[in-house]
Amino acid sequence: MRKGVLEYCILLVLDGKPLYASDIIDELKTSKMIVVEGTLYPLLTRLKNAGLLAYKWEESTQGPPRKYYELTDTGKKFVKELGDSWDELVEAVGTIKASKS
Repeated sequence: MRKGVLEYCILLVLDGKPLYASDIIDELKTSKMIVVEGTLYPLLTRLKNAGLLAYKWEESTQGPPRKYYELTDTGKKFVKELGDSWDELVEAVGTIKASKS
């Protein structure tokens, strides 16, 4: 379950702007989603292979070129669908929790 939630969070972080891998990690850590590069890169590759992400190389003033990840059109549609499913799940769990209080 954590892997699926982490993939959703990565897609959410990338929704609206391309980011470098370390920026993705920083945003996830800020949200208390602990992730390391060894976990992130396989997920990014899987999401790219699924057609949800693309990447582009950009020159850096501080070293070698950097790979920036961004959502594809398919990825944008998918993150919207995941958001709808997530909202339904949160509502269902909230209803069950409220009935037990």
